[in-house]
Amino acid sequence: MSLEFHDAGLKLDGAVILRGITLRLAAGEQAALIGPSGAGKSSLLLLANTGLRPDAGEVRLLGANPWRLPRRALRALRARIGSVYQTPPLPPRQRVIHAVAAGRLGHSGELAALLRLLWPDDAAGVAAELERLGLSDKLWQRCDQLSGGQRQRVGIARALYQRPELLLADEPVSALDPRLADDTIRLLCEDARARRAALLVSLHSVQLALEHFPRIIGLRDGAIAFDLPREQVDSALLTELYSGDAPDAAMEAAAPATALRGLQC
Repeated sequence: MSLEFHDAGLKLDGAVILRGITLRLAAGEQAALIGPSGAGKSSLLLLANTGLRPDAGEVRLLGANPWRLPRRALRALRARIGSVYQTPPLPPRQRVIHAVAAGRLGHSGELAALLRLLWPDDAAGVAAELERLGLSDKLWQRCDQLSGGQRQRVGIARALYQRPELLLADEPVSALDPRLADDTIRLLCEDARARRAALLVSLHSVQLALEHFPRIIGLRDGAIAFDLPREQVDSALLTELYSGDAPDAAMEAAAPATALRGLQC
């Protein structure tokens, strides 16, 4: 299994953020994580990339409990896990070529990683990833000269360049227009499928989730509300998941379900 949560829980400053999370994601499997704001989606993904440590239950990543590994083994494990953030942590003065090349730094020794960060030795490989995301002209651009959507796509290019076995993405297309968002999610799915990588993506757009992912995980109040094949996610489930949200948000979430049910990934 690429990802295993066994009754995992998380508290921050005494507040319960996640509780009783049990799920498994196999190599090559793709799932979308949906739910209202504050449901715990980002925290779940941070548990899955070792950014946070559970205080209950167990999290296993690529067959290992990361918190029982020595430092070097933990670094090697993290190099096999890719993360895409809604706001990518890109240093403002860094060039795009260096930002994307940083995706593979975990596969090198510390000295080699530093040298590659300063002088990337695979400009062609970096350029190829940027071209897939429509950013071929941004190779030498500074990150602080990019728009929010361009920064998101640079963060995605870095994760794809990493070639991870487990790819986690937290609202990766929130700053993109609908066409770019659709194309980018499709690219993430196709890349993961081609490499037999596991893919877990948190999405605000229920429509994107239903269009592209065969498995939908609904999260509410820090717990899994449902974990189902796309075909079984109907308007009633979505309305219940988003109940208490603004009425238009709940309606937007529920509307695509009937029309898109049965659509193949």
